[in-house]
Amino acid sequence: MGLTRKGEARRRSKVEVLERPQYGWIWKPLLVLLILYLVVTVALGVWWSRTPANFDVEEAVAEQRGGGTAERGAVTVAGLRTTLATLLDKPGGYLRNDIAPPGLWLDNMPAWEFGVMRQARGLMAAMPAMSEGEASSLESAATRLRGDGRDWLYPSTEHHVRQAMEALDAYLAQLEEPGAVGFGDGGQGLADWLSQVAGSLDDLGGRLSASVGDKERLADLGVPASSMPESTPWYRVDNVFFEARGQAWALRHLLAAMRRDQADVIEAAGLAERWDALTVELERSQRRLWSPVVLNGSGFGIFANHSLVMASHVLRARDLVRELAGKLPESGEATAPTT
Repeated sequence: MGLTRKGEARRRSKVEVLERPQYGWIWKPLLVLLILYLVVTVALGVWWSRTPANFDVEEAVAEQRGGGTAERGAVTVAGLRTTLATLLDKPGGYLRNDIAPPGLWLDNMPAWEFGVMRQARGLMAAMPAMSEGEASSLESAATRLRGDGRDWLYPSTEHHVRQAMEALDAYLAQLEEPGAVGFGDGGQGLADWLSQVAGSLDDLGGRLSASVGDKERLADLGVPASSMPESTPWYRVDNVFFEARGQAWALRHLLAAMRRDQADVIEAAGLAERWDALTVELERSQRRLWSPVVLNGSGFGIFANHSLVMASHVLRARDLVRELAGKLPESGEATAPTT
């Protein structure tokens, strides 16, 4: 009984000390402010983690050119520019280089941004070889976009992305000049770009599949156990998943833009149907994720394996890209479809 009374007296003494006038009751409003700050940052984090909506490549080129007949390559350049602009204009802006909450706490959206940036860099590096005219603006854009994507001191990643967008704007303006020449008429460089895309999807599919512990279950996906990378740690499964979502999102728009620019080359090679099938496969990978977290279940259990589902889409897309790259004319000259 005496010990209880002593404990109550000590607690009462601590409360009285905190509530003395010299403390000014500061700790209570500070606690309220801290709670409000946490609530706001969590809400912003949820909002900023939402994947941006798709955009129409035809509208993108119309907005950036202001009408008129577009030279070959204008739709691809405009689509790539809109893809980069999405990284800066989406809620929260570019988050991968944030050093303060809530961006510092997030990992899914930064992984998505990394996936988008990877595909954007790949096309940016391939476009100078596709152009028959002056390509210094494209080369400058590719140079500006290099880096690890985490730079936050000046010049930051956002600064480099804006410079790359300005270089793309300069190329679009160049295409509007009389006698300007855009991409080659024979689809030069297209097969090489698709081969590079197939390589990135193959690597991505392997990392997605590495989240599965049982290697025998990967046989249906065409992933040999000998080529499997190290098992993905459980805390990085969601990062790889959202990187895949970002790559598929960007690639879907870039392929749609390239389909518009190289329609005659693709149809002459008899690949229009397979190209559209590839676009559909990438669209399927963007279906809504109903679970609040990326699950890593197994077999026919009660939990899904989101990484394995995404891997099936990615590897199917890889096979389609390889097929397209193999059937496109490597010489850069369009050929008629065989009968």
